[in-house]
Amino acid sequence: MRLRFILGEVANGLRRNSTMALSVVLVTFVSLTFVGAAVLTQMQVQQLKDAWYGRVEVSIFMCPPNSLYEQCAGGAVTAQQEADIRAVLEEGSVADLVDEVYYETREEMHENIVAADDTGVYSQLEAEDLGPAFRVKLTDPEQFQVVADATSGLDGVEEVKDQREVFDNLFMFLNAATFVAAGLAAVMMLAAVLLITTTIRLSALSRRRETTIMRMVGSSKSLIQMPFVLEGAVAATAGALLAITGLWLAARYLIEDWLTGSIAWVDYVGREDVWTVAPWLLVIAVGLAGVASFATLGRYTKA
Repeated sequence: MRLRFILGEVANGLRRNSTMALSVVLVTFVSLTFVGAAVLTQMQVQQLKDAWYGRVEVSIFMCPPNSLYEQCAGGAVTAQQEADIRAVLEEGSVADLVDEVYYETREEMHENIVAADDTGVYSQLEAEDLGPAFRVKLTDPEQFQVVADATSGLDGVEEVKDQREVFDNLFMFLNAATFVAAGLAAVMMLAAVLLITTTIRLSALSRRRETTIMRMVGSSKSLIQMPFVLEGAVAATAGALLAITGLWLAARYLIEDWLTGSIAWVDYVGREDVWTVAPWLLVIAVGLAGVASFATLGRYTKA
């Protein structure tokens, strides 16, 4: 009987304040969509880092015959200098950071450059104009600077480059997108809390006579307040479910169908990641509704 009464009061409250309840649903939907998008974007950044940072290499370019770099004033790298550089990588202080060392000859480098040149800029380049290189795969790509410091000052080394630089701008953009989405989510969540508070206040004021009678006949405070709390929770949960549905559809059709078909070599977040985020969105929705409701009810459900 008590449960039926509470559910009936919840239904009546939502019907009486249907416009405000719908506003709560929509604002919660938008805010939690931004929250979910921010979390998924950060998951994508981490996923890309795990996938790409493990593949990138440190490239140690050695002096070609006519280098303009000051450290190559002595001319092209010699066989002894190459051996010294390899020794530092394989036997020196950074040996435990090095997973694999590949030696790229002048001819191989020339072939790779020409193959990747679609503009013809390097068509006149000869293999003799280039220096060889060591391609170094690290056990921990984050330790690039340690390897760079150990090798950049060696005789015969023209330049040390980390391929992570290619991805840094992309990661910076994605991280910025995460912060923007999180900021918008915070603003919209504040709006959701205010709307829930307003909805509960209007509902409590419209039924003040009823709640007064209930208190006079001995109804507990929890019984009086529970319908109002559930009204906010139901509206917020509906918004959360819409947000989860929107994120799932975006993952299904925008990411898995469109993006994966366009750029297949990227490991994207997908529907399973949405299901990972979904329970937290529901918890946030119910938590927001609970906080807003109890902050309001203490005043507006007094006899």
